[in-house]
Formats: sequence, structure tokens, C-alpha cells
Amino acid sequence: MNIFRFAGDMTHLISILVLLLKIYATKSCSGVAFTPQLVCVIGYVLLNVWISLKTQELYAFVFLARYLDLFSDFISVYNTVMKLVFVGSSLAIVWCMRFHRAVKRSYDRELDTFRHYILVGLSFLLALLVHEKFSFQEILWAFSIYLEAVAILPQLVLLQRSGNVDNLTGQYVFFLGAYRAFYILNWIYRYFTEEHFSRWISCVSGLVQTALYADFFYYYFISWKDNAKLKLPA
Repeated sequence: MNIFRFAGDMTHLISILVLLLKIYATKSCSGVAFTPQLVCVIGYVLLNVWISLKTQELYAFVFLARYLDLFSDFISVYNTVMKLVFVGSSLAIVWCMRFHRAVKRSYDRELDTFRHYILVGLSFLLALLVHEKFSFQEILWAFSIYLEAVAILPQLVLLQRSGNVDNLTGQYVFFLGAYRAFYILNWIYRYFTEEHFSRWISCVSGLVQTALYADFFYYYFISWKDNAKLKLPA
């Protein structure tokens, strides 16, 4: 454990809390007795969830594959709690977007059409070919690392198609990107302070994942500097 990994874990946790807040706001707004005219004006703004279900399903795959050791290998209370939080929250988010009436109604399937199963298949194939040790657990770990590197793609494509990005969704993607950036600093720190640090798969995949956020970070910074609404080019 070091300050960079802790910061990464906290920004990852914040991204999940922001997403849950987004879903909660959608559920709360759906129960307010607006007039039909008012709903027509603000319903689209408040109730549309510019969150990709495909990305959330990919993250659920990532955490389920990575944390199969949850009940077999105990490292620390902190480690166990964070694993439970990431697995539980990812499954809860997928359930809400698939089965909760208000959230499901606001989810735009027409924009979220990325073929995410291709990413699953390619990541698993790559894990079979490139891994640190040929064992069931290590292959699943490599699979989760490769899949996490590209899991944000359906979300970024959805935001580009929608054009406008609401504040909570923008904050969610920003904190996800910041989490991975902190983890890169964590790997650099461990490389210089640990004698046998060899998680090169994590390092390479983390660089790829961070690069995918570069365009989003640019427009996020521009919108912050100009105090304007975040918009991505279509």
C-alpha cells in the first residue's frame, strides 16, 4: 500500500458513488408529480441516463473475474472490503439499469449499441496467449486487466453520440480516468521501491486505458477552464 494506490482506490470509489447518485437522482425524479407540460420540458434533461449499460456489464465481468480469490486469499480487511464494494456495486448498477422501472425507462438503448461481447472475447483470447503464469486464477486475472483497459469504450462512444454530457456523468468518467492515472503512479513507485515487482501486464494495460481517456480529459479541461457545459465532438 502507498499513497498513490490509496488515492486510486478512493477516486475509483468516488466514481462509483457519483454513478449511484446519478441513478438515485433518476429514481427520485421519476416519482415527482410533475405536470405533463413540465415533464415534457425537463424530463429529457433529468431522466435520461447517459450511462452505458455495456460498460457497466464489462466492469461486472472485470471484478468477478479478478476477485475470485475473495474467500480463499486474505490480504487485509481493507483489501477485502474494497473487493466486496467493487463487486457488489457493479452488480447492483447492472441490476438497476436492467430491471428497475425508472432507470430502465430512462436508459437509451438506441445510443448504447457498442458490441461489447467482442471486447470480452478478445480480452479472454489475449489472456490465454499472454499471461504471467499458466493457471486458472492467473488467466482470469490477466483477462480482467485486459478487459478493464477497454471497458470504458462503450461509455465514451455513447457520450460522443449524445453530444452533451451532463455534470454527474462527466464527473463519473473523470474520476474513473483519474483512478487509473493514480494507479500508473502506484506502479512506478513500486517499480523503484520493490525488488521483484513484475506486473508488467497491469502497467501496459493501464497505459492503454489512460490513453483512451485522453480525448475526454482534453474536453473536460476545456469545459472547466471556460466554465461551460461539457460537450464531446460527435
